[in-house]
Amino acid sequence: MVSSVLPAPPYPVRRGWGDPRWLVALSLLIALALLAPLLLVGLDAAQAGWTEIHRVLFRAYSWQLLVNTAELAVVVTTLSALIGTAAAWCTERTALPGRRVWTVLLVLPVAIPDFVVGYAWHSLARTLIGLPAAALVMTLTTYPLVLLPVAAALRRADPGLEEAARSLGVSRTATFRRITVPQIRPALLGGCLVVVLTLLAEYGTFEIVHFQTFTTEIFTEFQFDQPAAGALSVPLVTLGLLVLTGESLIGRRGPLSRTSSQAARATPRGRLGSAMVPVLAGLTVLLGLAVGVPLGALIYWLRSSQRTTLPAAATVGQATWSTLTYSALGALVAVLLALPVAIMAVRRSSTTRRVIERGTYLTQSLPGVVIALSLVFFALRYAFPLYQTSLLLIAAYAILHFPLALVCVKASVAQAPPRLAELGRSLGACPVTVFARVTLPLIAPGLLAGWCLVFLTAVTELTATLVLAPTGVQTLATQFWAYQSEAAYGAAAPYALMIIAIAAVPGALLGLWFDHERRGRLAISGGGS
Repeated sequence: MVSSVLPAPPYPVRRGWGDPRWLVALSLLIALALLAPLLLVGLDAAQAGWTEIHRVLFRAYSWQLLVNTAELAVVVTTLSALIGTAAAWCTERTALPGRRVWTVLLVLPVAIPDFVVGYAWHSLARTLIGLPAAALVMTLTTYPLVLLPVAAALRRADPGLEEAARSLGVSRTATFRRITVPQIRPALLGGCLVVVLTLLAEYGTFEIVHFQTFTTEIFTEFQFDQPAAGALSVPLVTLGLLVLTGESLIGRRGPLSRTSSQAARATPRGRLGSAMVPVLAGLTVLLGLAVGVPLGALIYWLRSSQRTTLPAAATVGQATWSTLTYSALGALVAVLLALPVAIMAVRRSSTTRRVIERGTYLTQSLPGVVIALSLVFFALRYAFPLYQTSLLLIAAYAILHFPLALVCVKASVAQAPPRLAELGRSLGACPVTVFARVTLPLIAPGLLAGWCLVFLTAVTELTATLVLAPTGVQTLATQFWAYQSEAAYGAAAPYALMIIAIAAVPGALLGLWFDHERRGRLAISGGGS
């Protein structure tokens, strides 16, 4: 799923690195461990009994939850597709003044947690609730998930086809509809599917604006009726799997791309002319709503008052340390688990290997609350000493964000020339020495990028943290949530600002890595022409 948003490996898959069976077996064990929550959800629901499942799933309120989820998905996905595609077109295909600055600014909403944006809007307009509020907030936070893959597709698309259409007298609108859209369609649909998965997993924003979905109801039921929460997890997981299946089918149809002789050509950028002012005004308004309002609201509440009757369970410093510790460990575990799976997938292609690798992406379809409930069920039934320990929270972070680590690690492993490792072994060095001195330095940038990406998403994770955080431990997200739940907006603001500040660091490193990957692809393509 994340492959629709993140850059694809710029080099073809390497062959001939050997075929150690232990690597396949290890990858299979990792895949089974990652998919264990699916089995645990089923066991949890089964233990509730068919009577309880029928009562929960076939009541009128559950149907309303499904309707709410479907309505929101249609509205947000449509708006995100329109905004993301338009923004990508402006930055990639027009002579937009300050284009590189706009490119960075338009992606900034990714670094601001959805629940912080929801808090900002609701704290300033308390009457903004329900579907309109949820649609507004989620559109402003998810349009970059469409912008990123569409922009990448536009960079890869063949400009000659569009030039030929224009030379034949076809209008710009018709050229875009008949030539450009077919080239970017897989990226556009892939981004839309990621948006839908994000909506299925979201909890904080919907709770703040009083919009009920399966995730919010599961979290509520978990506190009072755990069997009902397990039963409600079944349709939510099913929806996620259906979305992931759709992404798999779409992913088989790759977009039209440039040939090696065309890759070095710069894509012509059209002049905006009289549209310059409306375009700049539109982008400014978009950034004002998506970035300006959240930051402005946080600064406003920070300066207004931080008084609250709710005692602070953790100071900003203590919550920051807990957040950094758990997020860093979760990211480290995810990267370490992704490394053997990436090496297995790159070394040689086979049906077994593809099934194992693809199976690990299924965790992307599981919302954080479902992962948390499955781990709670596992601890209570089979490993009670682990209950209310930090190990469960770290495991949840690793399971939830494993696909993000795998995409980055696989990209770097695919670039590492296998002949260097073979040369090291031919000189008598043992495989461990060759890996440590030859392979590891080559793939280190991808390992760091994977760690940063998982760390970034773990810092902003809310639902799994609320369920699994050990007693007495508060992260930035949970302490922010405690304050905003009591409408103590001033007290909540410092925690939200610290989340954004922390997320900006790995975000900047990721931007440098992806930009380096892009320059490397262009240099290689240009050299090959």
